Amino acid sequence: MIEIAVAVLAGLLIGSFLSVCIFRLPRDLSVVRPRSFCPGCEKMIAWYDNVPLISFVMLRGRCRHCKERIPLRYPIVELATAAAFAACVAIAGWSLVALKFCVFSAILIALIATDMEERILPDEFTLGGLAIGLAFSAFVPLQPMLTLILLPHTLNDRWHSVAEAALGAFVPTFIFWFFGWAFEKIRHKEGLGLGDVKMIAMIGAFLGLQLTLLTMFAAALVGSVTGLIYIFATRKDAGSYHLPFGSFLGVAALGVGIWSIFGK
Repeated sequence: MIEIAVAVLAGLLIGSFLSVCIFRLPRDLSVVRPRSFCPGCEKMIAWYDNVPLISFVMLRGRCRHCKERIPLRYPIVELATAAAFAACVAIAGWSLVALKFCVFSAILIALIATDMEERILPDEFTLGGLAIGLAFSAFVPLQPMLTLILLPHTLNDRWHSVAEAALGAFVPTFIFWFFGWAFEKIRHKEGLGLGDVKMIAMIGAFLGLQLTLLTMFAAALVGSVTGLIYIFATRKDAGSYHLPFGSFLGVAALGVGIWSIFGK
């Protein structure tokens, strides 16, 4: 219980920082300076008004100074990160596996939120996450797939894991890019943004080839069904509405990632 409580606390704190990144990175603002401020009145937020979740409740969801409503995204991101961290630690305990998937979860939650709000997938999370995922693959082994065929069996498990992460990043990325390119040539409009392509590379580095292909299938299925329901419910134009596919990709990867820990 103590481990999970610490994970929840860490998730709330990281979630609070993610909310800063979600607001500032799409606007090309520093995530370090200045310290937190209200977007409405631009007044600095005191430390006691910046306590994750508690301050939102105490302030009843409004800025102390201008009474501007605080977006629900703040407590949702904090709670989601805390829940993901708690799930990782509950399943894997204090381990590198839990650390890897806590980091992966935090990146995905940030990308889900930025794509939902701004239709942007910042390089800091996609390309930065790609590098982190490749680094983790050297210490948290991935289940080899194509590497068993492509690489000599004499190589140790670490090299097979790194190669699996690299293939997981490259192969789905190429598939995504190709279908996006083909869609643009046929329909003469963008089908997939470059951010989505970078995001699938990041997911592949963390999950490997097999689980990334599963993630792509799940995201396409959930995105199609949810997107159609939303379009019909809001009567939007299906031909012009830009679906935040990165958000569906993130939700699918989050589910597949946490599910995969059970086998480790």
